[in-house]
Amino acid sequence: MEQEIIHQTIKALERNHFEVYFAHDRQEAKNIFFQEIFDRIKPTTISWGDSETMKATGILSEIEQRPECILIRTFQEGYSRAQKTYWRRQALLADLFVTGTNALTRQGQLVNVDMVGNRVSGITFGPEHVVLFIGTNKITDNIEQAIERIRTTAAPLNAIRHPHLHTPCQTTKTCMNCQSADRLCNTWSITEKSFPPKRIKIILINEPLGL
Repeated sequence: MEQEIIHQTIKALERNHFEVYFAHDRQEAKNIFFQEIFDRIKPTTISWGDSETMKATGILSEIEQRPECILIRTFQEGYSRAQKTYWRRQALLADLFVTGTNALTRQGQLVNVDMVGNRVSGITFGPEHVVLFIGTNKITDNIEQAIERIRTTAAPLNAIRHPHLHTPCQTTKTCMNCQSADRLCNTWSITEKSFPPKRIKIILINEPLGL
């Protein structure tokens, strides 16, 4: 990714009231998360939305070692549908919610799609603080390109890594605007600005990460 594009995107995010950090790699992103954000806001309750980029930083295993932290787990194996729904709702009350984004425009807008809606809900409303880990490969020129990226890359790849689901994009590798009961693309969100200002903190990582 060209440095000028990265610079423009960071400036646009800052104009849109996001708190922005730049990391050269995932290890630096992890260091920024703990040293610049986590130790400052001192969250007690923490939850997260599914994100391959966030997982790549290894932050969750370190958070789990901190006795002062209560983790709201929404992905536990063996949970019933009712239990998953309950804990996903509880996650919206967390001090801190961590996840990624499907796409980021050069105008500083976050574009996301969600199956259930709990991840986009956590980003847009509920948790006091939100931290998004975003690889520079997620940067697009505009909203239209962001949506195209999600339809042709992020959503099909996400469906493929969930073999228990059955959607046509697992075979076609592109969105078919399907009517499947397992459809992942149910709720779209565009976040133009962070409100309150700096509630959403972004760690932009100069690596191709996530889907």
